[in-house]
Amino acid sequence: MALRRVGAVTLTALAVVLAPTSTVVAAAQDPVPPESAGTQTVDEDPEFLELHIDNVTPSTVTTTSDPFVTVTGSVKNVGDRTVRDVSVRLQRAPAVASSEGLRTSLTLDQSRYDTVGMFDTVAGRLDEGQSKQFTLSLPLRSDTDISLDITEPGVYPLMVNVNGTPEYGGAARLDDARFLLPVFGVPGTPAVPPDISSPVAVTMLWPLADRPRLAAGVPGSVTEPVRLVDDDLATSLADGGRLDELLGAVEFATRESVDRDHTLRDSLCLAVDPDLLITVENMTRGYLVVDDPSDPTGSAHEGTGKDAASAWLDRARSLAASMCTTSVPFAQADLSAITEVANPDLTATAVEAPADIVDNALGVTSLRNFVWSDAGMLDDATAQMLRGDEATTTLVAANSVDTTTPRDSAHVIEATPPPAPVPANGETTPAATETPAATGSVDALLFDPSVGTALAAMGTTPQTPSYTPQRARYDLSDDSQTARLQDALGAVSWSALEPEAARAAGTPRSLMVVPPQLWTAGAEDAKTLLSTVSSLMRSGLATPRPLPAMLGRQPGSPEVATLEYPDQAAEDGVPAHIRDAAGTQTPRIEALNAALVDDPQAPLTPERFTAPLREDLLRSMSLAHRRDDERRSAEEASDVRADEVAETMDDLFGAVTVVSPGGVYTLASEQSPLLLVARNDLPVGITVRLQVDAPSGMTITDIGPTTLPPRGSRTLTVPTEANDSRKLVVQFSLTTADGQQLGEPTSVTVRSNAYGQALAILTACAGALLLFLAGRRLWHRFRGQPDPADEGYERS
Repeated sequence: MALRRVGAVTLTALAVVLAPTSTVVAAAQDPVPPESAGTQTVDEDPEFLELHIDNVTPSTVTTTSDPFVTVTGSVKNVGDRTVRDVSVRLQRAPAVASSEGLRTSLTLDQSRYDTVGMFDTVAGRLDEGQSKQFTLSLPLRSDTDISLDITEPGVYPLMVNVNGTPEYGGAARLDDARFLLPVFGVPGTPAVPPDISSPVAVTMLWPLADRPRLAAGVPGSVTEPVRLVDDDLATSLADGGRLDELLGAVEFATRESVDRDHTLRDSLCLAVDPDLLITVENMTRGYLVVDDPSDPTGSAHEGTGKDAASAWLDRARSLAASMCTTSVPFAQADLSAITEVANPDLTATAVEAPADIVDNALGVTSLRNFVWSDAGMLDDATAQMLRGDEATTTLVAANSVDTTTPRDSAHVIEATPPPAPVPANGETTPAATETPAATGSVDALLFDPSVGTALAAMGTTPQTPSYTPQRARYDLSDDSQTARLQDALGAVSWSALEPEAARAAGTPRSLMVVPPQLWTAGAEDAKTLLSTVSSLMRSGLATPRPLPAMLGRQPGSPEVATLEYPDQAAEDGVPAHIRDAAGTQTPRIEALNAALVDDPQAPLTPERFTAPLREDLLRSMSLAHRRDDERRSAEEASDVRADEVAETMDDLFGAVTVVSPGGVYTLASEQSPLLLVARNDLPVGITVRLQVDAPSGMTITDIGPTTLPPRGSRTLTVPTEANDSRKLVVQFSLTTADGQQLGEPTSVTVRSNAYGQALAILTACAGALLLFLAGRRLWHRFRGQPDPADEGYERS
């Protein structure tokens, strides 16, 4: 983590005296400056020690807290040599003075952490692979002893610094760990309370989402259980699982005995992925787990999460009924990619259908006309795509909207007047005959990107959102989960604790708490975050601001803001070949769906049969795990899903075909009908058209649309006129109404018993000869002359 370890890889040639005291600290300069004369550089970016923060107590300081900050952790030798005289100390930087500083303060040179203490010896010798625990405890403030010198509420960057002497080198700072400490009030005599004259309005989204789990390329069915690519979701829904803990944290924090005045409940809104609900609902009916995700119809075994899915879904319904609930785009799909595909059905499935799915699954009425993109930002084309006849509200990072003044919301697209009505005289204007354009506005609620970035770093799989500025990006893998939690607590608390700084910067007194949609925060992290937000409201530093009250309201300024979509968002988005696959397969799904027969008596409808395939295309465009360490597996899963949909569509179109009769088909006469068999192996009836490629000498009449029964066949009587007795090869194929090819073309060899033109000539010649001979006889008889043809014939 180069940005976090400035100077941590240099070894000084000068010996440094390390004071082995556990509780005494001194405000002194670092014995090993980051860059000084007499330093020697060893192997490029060497690693000797690894520092890990395990616990910070208290995680949030209040006026009733103990007046000490205690940090526990461990130091491990990860190098190739022994390190001696290993010691640690705690250092503090000035309080964070700007929102951007919530991230950039964690990348400052260690010399900026200028309130320091003396070192506490961890181990005299630490061999390769060895690890040692440590505990540091310092007073927040003191008039007589050395302390952290925290005298006012605020958010303070802290650093634990570890020094040691590797073999063949001198003493050096070998690692550090940094985190934020929110101080709501300073304990002691007298205590220093926070300024509560200007509380911040808090709105918090609580995401419940998962990566796509359903096996790809499997059409809908009413008898077959669904198939999952793995059984990890069962673990996540069960006791101690990620989704169980995210749900449980809200259940605990909003129950009557904890949230008596419902302030936390009012500030919260569940944000649920409809794809997760579809998967969980299907799990409650029993399901299979495929042995090979790339072979979704292959061998599979029974899943283990049926009971856990039922219990979790019941709890989700109960919780959703008591608080605000909204949906996120289906499968956390990339809205920019969907906009590029530009298919109305795909767009509706991604953006419009989720609210209905959430309502049906949870038994609630979720928010409408609210869109939260997983990317946390929109481009201009996507904003136009989201525009409807009513006002639409989106949620984006504040740095993705270019406004002249800081604000908490902005106009993105202004509403336009509806088209003029048709004149009363019945005359139509060109505009009246066109498809009416959407006229509603698109507005954006804005959240602080520094807060969103800190929340995204929480949990077991930290991620860096696309909207995070380059100067605030660094490798998260070197930070412990505890340190990342502290950073999130500090980020959430900062605007409430720094009203003067916020006012000076023109920042609105509001806070949108927006974690990533796929959030890996565990139980303790989630509970601690909710407890911190609740504490802000109980202490008077914050007030709840319900999300429904913010929808449809006019932003504070009539200015229309400009959207910014950085290159990082495109890099983190869905690649071109996945977009192309969706653009290719979506029209095929639509054509098949239109051709299938909607039988009111049949439980399996065309839409139910094809919907999973359209949803699979959205799952292939999911942004889940595309911004964390699991990106490679997410990309591979996306490729497999797109390939499986294409293969399934080929199979479905190939399941409807004309059966080859084999051999030579003989017509009894030149106008005898041709009898063919069309077969449908799909579980839903389908309407087809017979396409014919006949040679000259044969005319075949179009028989029009024909309906084939589910998993059955039908004989097609094809009117045929053959004017040639030769063997003729005719090509037959089936298509949908819009011309999509079904199955493979079939060649039929036809022979007719008609003699055609030769027979007509012979008949004409014979008729002419007959007339000539009859006329000749009559001529001779009229003249009384014997006919030469009668010579030798004697009359009796």
